[in-house]
Amino acid sequence: MRVGVVGAAGRMGAEVCRAVDAAPDLDLVAAVDPSRAGEPLGVVVGIDRDLVVTDGLDALTDAGCDVAVEFTGPGTVGPNLVGILERGIHAVVGATGIVDRDLARAAAIAADGPANALIAPNFAIGAVLLMRFAEDAARHLPHVEIIELHHDRKVDAPSGTALRTAELIAGARSQVPDAPMGDDAHPGARGAEHAEVRVHSVRLPGLVAHQEVIFGGDGQTLTLRHDSLDRTSFMPGVLLACRGVPELDGLVVGLEHLL
Repeated sequence: MRVGVVGAAGRMGAEVCRAVDAAPDLDLVAAVDPSRAGEPLGVVVGIDRDLVVTDGLDALTDAGCDVAVEFTGPGTVGPNLVGILERGIHAVVGATGIVDRDLARAAAIAADGPANALIAPNFAIGAVLLMRFAEDAARHLPHVEIIELHHDRKVDAPSGTALRTAELIAGARSQVPDAPMGDDAHPGARGAEHAEVRVHSVRLPGLVAHQEVIFGGDGQTLTLRHDSLDRTSFMPGVLLACRGVPELDGLVVGLEHLL
């Protein structure tokens, strides 16, 4: 399978390049990143490959890519996803922040065209399991809050994983508890609200990606927690997505569809 990486010079993109290059059944054939266009990929990500980083999606077509992995940012991920699908290339998307207009356009292209798309808020297998366990727990313990912790260079808050977790919880629980008391004198102390679930975001150097989901009930609490200690934790999920996206039907959200 011929794979291209969009956002190849970023922290996650570079890790994806290394993981794809090391996989015996995948062939890294294109690397796109305008910030480092024209530079040898080996210099950019530290692998022994005779590839040059390019600045546009046409490089994916020129290289005959079967799949493109997109890890850029909120400002570019939507147009890139649409552009990848328009070229008839399967898309695996890890960047968050896709606006509804681009998501709807991508879904329409994937429904009518030859290429599928998998959008995953988190590629760590443990994080996907945490979301599934939280969905199960919410059926029995509707009182819940989410705390997500990431490195200080993450551009979005709350994280895509936290937003997806809140949506799964909202879809699973049979009741929405009354809001607990708060201190109106300190706005923001109670965090944000998404899908009627409270979400708290922490950003500090030294962190990578972490999430706690805390449920409360009469005389008890249940805490689910996942920690990604290194970006390599996401790579088994990315490779799983590359291998599995051709078998999907249209645009799908969540790595759980391949587990």
